[in-house]
Amino acid sequence: MKTYRSTLRTIRLVVLVCQLGLIQRTDAQIRDECILSDTNRAPENSDIKVGCGTEYMDLSIYVCPVYNSLYNESLMVLNNQVSNPECYGTVNWTAVPPRLEFRFPINGSHDSSFCSNTYKITNEVGTGEFSDFSLVQYINISGTIVSIDPTAGVITYQRPILYRFSCKYPMQYLLNNTEVAVSGASLAIRDNNGSFISTLYMKLYHDPERLEPLLIPETGLSLKTRIYVGVHAKNLTEKFHVLLDRCFATTSPYPVHDTHYDLFVGCTVDAQTKVEVNGQGQQAYFSFEAFRFVEHKNLTISTFYLHCVTRLCDATKCSSLLPTCPSKRRKRGIEDVPTNGTITSPIIRVGTGKIEDSQTHAASQGTSADYSSPVVAIIVCLAIITLLITALAIYFGLFIRRRRPSS
Repeated sequence: MKTYRSTLRTIRLVVLVCQLGLIQRTDAQIRDECILSDTNRAPENSDIKVGCGTEYMDLSIYVCPVYNSLYNESLMVLNNQVSNPECYGTVNWTAVPPRLEFRFPINGSHDSSFCSNTYKITNEVGTGEFSDFSLVQYINISGTIVSIDPTAGVITYQRPILYRFSCKYPMQYLLNNTEVAVSGASLAIRDNNGSFISTLYMKLYHDPERLEPLLIPETGLSLKTRIYVGVHAKNLTEKFHVLLDRCFATTSPYPVHDTHYDLFVGCTVDAQTKVEVNGQGQQAYFSFEAFRFVEHKNLTISTFYLHCVTRLCDATKCSSLLPTCPSKRRKRGIEDVPTNGTITSPIIRVGTGKIEDSQTHAASQGTSADYSSPVVAIIVCLAIITLLITALAIYFGLFIRRRRPSS
């Protein structure tokens, strides 16, 4: 009997030692920063925060729930890429509550992506701000943060941790506020979370090779000066090309304005506008001749603003988004242009030189208009008839005088 009791005590002692070992193991996992933290609990879906930037995606998860589940930062990895050191996060212990942070570029080639994130491009019917477009492309970048089970055996009693994340980027934007007073050049970019807008910018050039920036005098550009425009992408993944859907000018800095003039909309292109490169790479080029708005007829300098509706398209599908000319396409009013995610690009002013020159030009146009072809024909006919009548009158006068008998 004594032997039995002794054995039972020994078993209880062993169990107690094991329990103490587990408690010590758990205590060793918990950092001091987590002991009093409200996040020292089991993981929840709300523990992850996602920042959809223009060049990077930023992820952060509360790290105390990770420790609470007997894991640590070295056991949390992107998309189970355990052999890639770039796929692990960094703990920010100074944050409240402490966070495990990941940052990775959204750039990548067609054949690869950072830490095996999933890139998926979808075509959707435009809704809301994009309701004017029959086809709008979006890109969805998604992945997971998963735990690595350190158990070496066949079975485990640890619960896995998995966080899913994704960012959806619309690929339609509006480049605007290129003030065509054709004067000055300032660039301001508003970085909108969840868009590629800061990767796009517009520049004006003096030469067709687009090597010299356009320098605009205070008096403005002369009429019919050719302005070369480039829309560029910087730090943009190779997956996308730049596609200009529409470029137009308004007399105000805002695209929603009654007075506007389309340089091109799909297949409809102004006679003085040349679309040179579009949807073929990470630059789009076009040019147009400086003009004046009629409402500025009493001003020395005509000031207007250039806007371009721009989209990023999948490089492999860009050609399918280009308009098939000469198919008809509805010409959209200025009020239909989406205004979210705008890029403000160079100010442009267009001048005429001396105002007397424009007045003289207008006067000469008015004079030529007064004598159109039908009027000139009538005047010529009347002149010929008058000459014939005069000639006949003289002829009959001389004939009668000769027939009169001499006295």
